[in-house]
Parts: sequence; C-alpha cells; structure tokens
Amino acid sequence: MMGPGEGADPETCAIAYDLGAQIAQAGWVVLTGGRNVGVMRSATLGAKQAGGLTVGILPEDTAVGTVPELDVVIPTGLGQARNVVNVLASQVVVGCGWGAGTTAELALAVKFHKPVIVIQMPPVAEDFFRQLSPQVRVAHTVTEAMAYIRDALKS
Repeated sequence: MMGPGEGADPETCAIAYDLGAQIAQAGWVVLTGGRNVGVMRSATLGAKQAGGLTVGILPEDTAVGTVPELDVVIPTGLGQARNVVNVLASQVVVGCGWGAGTTAELALAVKFHKPVIVIQMPPVAEDFFRQLSPQVRVAHTVTEAMAYIRDALKS
C-alpha cells in the first residue's frame, strides 16, 4: 500500500489501518515504504493486528526509522528510486491518500501495467489517475477496495 507519510491525515490513516487489516485477513502480504509515519505505519499496524505478514522497502540504506512491527525490512539505499522496487514487488498497487510520493508510485504502477486502486483521494487526483489509465479503479470504501483487489488478483 502506497500513501503519504508525514502528510497523512487521521482519516486516511484509519482507512489504511482497516485496509491493511483486511488485506492480511485475506491472506495477502502488505508491502509499504516501511517508514514509521502515516499510511505506511497505519497499514502495517492494521496488518499485524490481523496476523498478517508485512514488508517494508526503505529508501535508506539502514532500518532506522522503520515501523517496528514490520516482519521483513529491506533497506535499499536507493532514495526515491526505491519506488520502482515497491511497485515491481507488488501484484496490486493501492494508493491510500495523496501526496507527491504517492503520485510518483502510482504513475510508475500505471507505467508498469500493474493494477492500481486508489482510495481516500480528492476528486482531482481520482480524475488524474483515471486519465492516465482506464484500468485505475477508484474505491470509496475499504469494502470496495477489497473487491477491486480480489478482482485484480483473479486476472
């Protein structure tokens, strides 16, 4: 799950937590950018609470500042280029919330023809991603996002 760190608001974090929990309950791995803030922290905590496996792919070359509950920590030393690793390591890319980093990750996902689902984004962001690719799905609830993930994984 991709999403803002420091800029994530409480509502977006709550959605990331719930979605992380439901992804884990479905038996899937939750992969984030691994930092101990915002959507990354919330999705990881939700997945861990539900007994799931969590992976964090970090921009730094050390594990400093990661979510302590991560099961697998992958320091890359790649800086923002680690976004490519995050996207290529994902079967489905979910963008929860909106920010520059999230936009970059989702644009890469579209470029690499990954299924993309967005949730908790303003209409202008939803429209932007739909214009990039008609394959981008906009979810308005966690239940809807989970249905889109299930559908994408069947393909």
